[in-house]
Amino acid sequence: MGDWVERNKAHIIVLLLSLISNGVLLLILNRPPTHEIKIIPPTATTARTTVRVFVSGAVATPDVYQVPVGSLVRDAILAAGGHTAEADLNQINLARQVRDQEQVFVPFRSMAPKAPGESLWPIGPASGKINLNTATPTELESLPGIGPGLAKTILEYRAINGSFASIEEIKNIPGVGEKTYERLKDLITVN
Repeated sequence: MGDWVERNKAHIIVLLLSLISNGVLLLILNRPPTHEIKIIPPTATTARTTVRVFVSGAVATPDVYQVPVGSLVRDAILAAGGHTAEADLNQINLARQVRDQEQVFVPFRSMAPKAPGESLWPIGPASGKINLNTATPTELESLPGIGPGLAKTILEYRAINGSFASIEEIKNIPGVGEKTYERLKDLITVN
């Protein structure tokens, strides 16, 4: 075998060089492309420039409006097309700043004036019942079985679906079952 290697030494070297060069060529051609890694610096978060406010009651067009941050109750009412002739603006603070996801209710003149510090949100006439269509979170939380979370869900339902047509509609609220409804039915109204 030694003679054979000696006689074919040149062929073996050429064969080995050919294998090595083909291997290097395959590595170069099959190398995955390099990707440049870009480091993107964090951008400053932009401050919110508007707030959403639900304007209802004695206004031209009750709805949810976007007003600039720092807007007053007066600005929210103007966004809703202004107040109607039936509005009693003396019952609300037009100079108060509105907050995001707040409801601004403009009372009607036909509603009894409230003493300072009393709620400006109407409840059923002389019945002491909570009106589901105008109640504040605090008023809703005063009902048995209604906590802050459920009060918020009721207000969200009202904002999305409009006024309650009947007191039975409260059963459409997740978390208000038949037992809760039975405790509430004599304490709520929708007029």
